[in-house]
Amino acid sequence: MPRPTGRVLTLLELLQSGGTRTVAELADRLGVGGRTVRRYVDQLIDLDVPVESVRGRYGGYRLAPGYRLPPLMLSDDEALAVLLGLIAGRRAGLTTTERTANETASAKIRRVLPQHIARRLDTLLESLAFTDQPGEFDTPDAGVLLTIADAVRHHRPVSIRYTDRDGRRSERTLHAYGIVAHGGRWYVTGEDARIGEDRTFRLDRIADARALPGSFEAPTGPGPAQRVLSGFATAEYRHQVTLRIQGTVEQIRARLPAGVASLEEHESPAGEDRTTEHWLRVELRAERLDWLPPVLASLDRPFVIERPDELRDLVTALADRLTSYARRA
Repeated sequence: MPRPTGRVLTLLELLQSGGTRTVAELADRLGVGGRTVRRYVDQLIDLDVPVESVRGRYGGYRLAPGYRLPPLMLSDDEALAVLLGLIAGRRAGLTTTERTANETASAKIRRVLPQHIARRLDTLLESLAFTDQPGEFDTPDAGVLLTIADAVRHHRPVSIRYTDRDGRRSERTLHAYGIVAHGGRWYVTGEDARIGEDRTFRLDRIADARALPGSFEAPTGPGPAQRVLSGFATAEYRHQVTLRIQGTVEQIRARLPAGVASLEEHESPAGEDRTTEHWLRVELRAERLDWLPPVLASLDRPFVIERPDELRDLVTALADRLTSYARRA
């Protein structure tokens, strides 16, 4: 049975459809008595909704002429937050048992938004890809995010002002392929037009984005999400690590996902089960090595460290510490 608040909103919708509604008609539509209808009308009046009482044989209630609910007024930031929250909730499984509620809520919000904002948000959602379950994300500037999304959709160059991890600032012309949410951050991937090579940029480090005239041809091949993951796995860092691990692809990927490491898989004979364990070559790059020994321990699979020797020393040190802890009384 609907709650009283829901019935009050239903009453408002009935009155908004026009004309005068009798108490008996409203009571029948709401499934309540006449006294309750009058109480609901009083609640609407308390909310400054101009409900008029019409006396006489055909009397009842109606809204004052010309009254309409005001449009849903959201800024770009607010509308972006609401729609992305709905999308993230759907992907993470944080929805009600009525699974269509998420989609219908998104549709209703789009329907009442000003057209220019609705178009920009639809453009963003078409350009967006997730590589994992969304969690707590950094918050890039909404104007930057929407401008780049528009450039992705229409294949237009965009000028960005970017600050890299070392604090160096530069202005670049980007042919943006897509926007990707990964590991708590937003990224845009595309071709840096000045050097003619693909690059990935963190959106929270972009201070300004401005669409430029012209267009570019979208590339074929891997999608934006795969380009971002491949870029992370092959990025230049202080240490180059090469391992051989015995296990299935699924077992290794559970601890070393595509955004962290690349796998050299054996070609499986036709019909062979992909869960068969092989010795797979794993390559990755890292600024620090101290996080790798616990990861290898959690894999609990046979492995060989090919390089660097420093990693072998760190794994041995971890094993010694664990052995000493286990022997304590």
